[in-house]
Amino acid sequence: MTTLSRKHVRHEGGASIAPDLEHAADVLSARGGRLGARLIMVDETVSTNDDAKRGAKDGANHGTVWLAESQSGGRGRQGRRWLSARGENLLFSVLMRVACAPFRLPPVSLACGLAVRDAVAATLGDDASVLVKWPNDVLIKHPSDGRARKVSGILVESAIVGGHTQHIVVGVGINVHTRMLPEEISSIATSVAIERTARGFEGAPDRASILADVLASLDRYVEHVAHQGLGLVYDQLLRYDAMAGREVQSDAGDVRGTACGIDLDGRLLVRTAESEVVAVSAGEVRMISK
Repeated sequence: MTTLSRKHVRHEGGASIAPDLEHAADVLSARGGRLGARLIMVDETVSTNDDAKRGAKDGANHGTVWLAESQSGGRGRQGRRWLSARGENLLFSVLMRVACAPFRLPPVSLACGLAVRDAVAATLGDDASVLVKWPNDVLIKHPSDGRARKVSGILVESAIVGGHTQHIVVGVGINVHTRMLPEEISSIATSVAIERTARGFEGAPDRASILADVLASLDRYVEHVAHQGLGLVYDQLLRYDAMAGREVQSDAGDVRGTACGIDLDGRLLVRTAESEVVAVSAGEVRMISK
């Protein structure tokens, strides 16, 4: 383990960090935000969310961030694996010790998706094309065909004791430098680099800057939503809703219809063929129309 001169950053396990992340400490320090005040970077781990949850039990402070160049057991929602080539993407988790009633966790998850959306949109210089797919995936509409492809997934996990949330761990995976996607996902996934090139940008995106932008937005949104609900970000959620007006179906097959918004409790609203509006609070819902 190597301790750097900056007390708030630590490399563990002989970490080998690529150049565009080596200056993350400087970028975060310049921003002066609470999230990322302590940054733990590793070359490889099983899961940054697992690292963050262990850190939470060991007393790590609010805002501590665990970041890895590679994960052997990264996961997304519903236990799906999150695959990422070493050194190409952003894989990190942040510990947030915020007072949050359990019923506010779904809105918080939406706010996390919006925070990542904001950071990706800033990197692309294209606000309108970056969307949130309920509950918190981030999609980008490609300029050539208008199809929305996934660039990021977020996994929010919490510890609840006695009806109170002790802490929240926000795990984020963002495809950044990847240019060659596996054939099986190339039609549904994308990366910041691919989308920047499609918009005429030259040069590689900077992961440290994207990380700092995500943390700044999380700091701005999460605590407010945890305490007061979606009011602050509700209009933005509706503006960047990837599912609005699309035909959707739950994986369980019990809900099918046209997505017609998100309510203030963070539930997806679906208008069925019988004109009944159903509020979906959990599970997977996929878009079945372009």
